[in-house]
Amino acid sequence: MPEKLQLYSMPKRLEVPKFWVEHIPFAFYIVSKLKPGIIVELGTHTGNSFFAFCQAVAENKLATECYAIDTWKGDKYTGPFAEEIYENVLEYQQKNYPEMAKLLRMTFDEGLTYFKNGTIDLLHIDGLHTYEAVKHDFESWLPKLSDKAIVLFHDTQIKMKDFGIWKFWAEVCKQYPSFEFYHGCGLGVLVVGKNVPTEIVEFINSANKGNEYRDIFEKQGRIVYKEYKRRKLKADVFRLLKPHKIVAKRLKRI
Repeated sequence: MPEKLQLYSMPKRLEVPKFWVEHIPFAFYIVSKLKPGIIVELGTHTGNSFFAFCQAVAENKLATECYAIDTWKGDKYTGPFAEEIYENVLEYQQKNYPEMAKLLRMTFDEGLTYFKNGTIDLLHIDGLHTYEAVKHDFESWLPKLSDKAIVLFHDTQIKMKDFGIWKFWAEVCKQYPSFEFYHGCGLGVLVVGKNVPTEIVEFINSANKGNEYRDIFEKQGRIVYKEYKRRKLKADVFRLLKPHKIVAKRLKRI
């Protein structure tokens, strides 16, 4: 029943940019139900989604391997990334998930050689957002997916410039069981494997009958987004007050 779907815990990692934070409750949900052996993320940036997966793995005490693949150089939409972004992500990974999580600083195509066919249970595609790039990423990684694989596509609701995820999603969601969240720029959930846990299949079937599940996760996403704004405001104020060490020290404890 929908009322059983709840935010398991508040995410530990909430960084700029804000766009994925509203889907973190679903990240917690899908990891807890799928219990993936291997998670691969294509496009990590500051790590909100990736470390949400890692946190869910840790809290559910799963023996999951988590891989983030990114050049951390940026693309034509994001602009170039400062080196400090990768360094911050690496520092957080080493401090919090040194064994479970691995950062592969390379292109998505280069990352293909690290995985055997049929082994990836959860794939998150959030790289270059053109139609051609998303189609290439999905088709390239499809052989790597297991018989219980789920694929997540972010930004399915963005229809600006030459963003093409929405267009590819419109095609691929007709080929597999699927569900789409409209909030947080959109998140497509694609059931690729033939042996996905029954509870997830039932969730997809029930969710497609109305907006009840969308409303639940959108409401939970707003809770996380509110916390994101609170932490960002605190961090901004802390930077301003940092020269005033006594005030900043007190603020840090809040």
